[in-house]
Amino acid sequence: MKLAVYLPLILPLLAAVSARRLAEWLPPRSATWLLTGSAVVLAAASSAVLALLALAATIRIPLVAAVADLSMHALSREDPSSLPLGLAAGALLAAAAAGAARAAWRRTSALVDAHRQARWLPGAEQVVVVSDDAADAYTAPGWPGRIVITTGMMHALTAAERRVLLAHERAHASGYHYLFTAAARLASAANPLLRPLAAAVGYSVERWADEQAAAAAGDRRLAARAIATAALAAQAAPSERRVPAGAIGVVADSTRTRGAGAVPRRVAALLQPPPRPRLLLLAVSVALVAVSGLSALDAAHSLHSLIEFAQAAA
Repeated sequence: MKLAVYLPLILPLLAAVSARRLAEWLPPRSATWLLTGSAVVLAAASSAVLALLALAATIRIPLVAAVADLSMHALSREDPSSLPLGLAAGALLAAAAAGAARAAWRRTSALVDAHRQARWLPGAEQVVVVSDDAADAYTAPGWPGRIVITTGMMHALTAAERRVLLAHERAHASGYHYLFTAAARLASAANPLLRPLAAAVGYSVERWADEQAAAAAGDRRLAARAIATAALAAQAAPSERRVPAGAIGVVADSTRTRGAGAVPRRVAALLQPPPRPRLLLLAVSVALVAVSGLSALDAAHSLHSLIEFAQAAA
């Protein structure tokens, strides 16, 4: 197979390095779709390439080649890739499949559990205020999602800040943001190199909700103050409540990376004008992800041609 077959194994490194920048430079909605889609495509392409390398090694085993009626001479001449490389690819593929299956099981169980908890919450309204001195607010994924706010958080905010908080959480619920984070986490489970993308998706969905809340309030400074106040209140009075796995909240800081935490970065972004669309940056990013997918398809075509050639030579 051609050297281009290794591109899907290299491009996730570039994506990991640029994920945080993309989440900050692009409008949050565009960043979320781009990062999530990129994570899924890159994980699929890298897994496909590992499978192709493992298959290319498998057909070079004399017993397998004899059963499939393949010419060993033709295989060795047209595909010089080594058997140890294929075995290593097979081991990595098995690890990726196991990680993805485990993550899918956990995420599905978490969503089902969240749906049950949402149904058990008192009342029939989307917003549920629970009696708890701790300051907390989150959107529980479900069908439909429920917004949970503690009395401690309500008391920590002014009336205007509470409206921002509710707009933020409603944006999470209406946008099904938990689906984006779930897809990115599954992709990163299949390819650990994509973990920075999953973290960036977690940040970008919060920024997406921030921007919608700021637009609803008509005041970006008010939105920034509400986010900062809610974060400080949650830090001062942390909640001990059991939060459903996959819940998304206004004070979530699970995307912490090097440098400033997610909440300070979100507040700083709200104190600036909304990010402008960067079509060139978006187009280049999409093109690089497309190259990864096309490389995997080309590798599959090359392997298919090799097998046909080896069969004809036999």
